[in-house]
Amino acid sequence: MPGYRKLSRPTDQRKALLRAETTNLIYHGRIVTTEAKAKEVRKIAEKLIALGIKEKDNFDEVTVQAKVPRKDKDGHRVKEEKDGKKVTVYDTVDKKIKKDQPSRLHARRQMLKVLYPVTEKGEHKRDTKEISLPDKIFDEYAPKYADRQGGYTRIVKLGQRKGDGALEVLLELV
Repeated sequence: MPGYRKLSRPTDQRKALLRAETTNLIYHGRIVTTEAKAKEVRKIAEKLIALGIKEKDNFDEVTVQAKVPRKDKDGHRVKEEKDGKKVTVYDTVDKKIKKDQPSRLHARRQMLKVLYPVTEKGEHKRDTKEISLPDKIFDEYAPKYADRQGGYTRIVKLGQRKGDGALEVLLELV
C-alpha cells in the first residue's frame, strides 16, 4: 500500500497535476478541486510553507552598485551622441539586495522543483512579468504563519460535482 493516492493516473501525469494544483494554491491562496486531490496537494503545500518558515530570516542585505539608464520626464531613455552614434546614458546607483545564505538558497531550489513558473499577463506584451513563488512564500506566507505549528491549509466541503458525483472541496490557505 503506497503512502500516497494514485488518483487513477500514471506517475508523470499525477506529478504534473499535483505540481499544477500546488502552484495555483500558492499563487491564488485557494483552489476548488476533488477531496482526494486536495488531500495530496495539502501535504505538498504544507511542506513548502514549513520550509519557507524555517528559512525566512536566512539572508544577508548587501549593497551593490548598479548601472541604471537615465530617463527623461516621459520615462524614455536619455541618449547622447558619441562618435556619431546615439548611446544611452547610465547612472550608477547603490541598491540593497537580499543575498540568500546557502540553506535558504537550497530551500528556494527545493521549492522550484515543485512549483511551476508563473507569469502575470498585462495589457501589452511588455507588461508581462514573472512572479517568484518562493519569494511569495518567504515574504508573505512565512511571516504570516511563523507562530503556527502546522495546519496552514483548510479543506471546506462544497458538495458533489454534477457530472460524476465526486465530492468537491475548497482548499485554502488559512
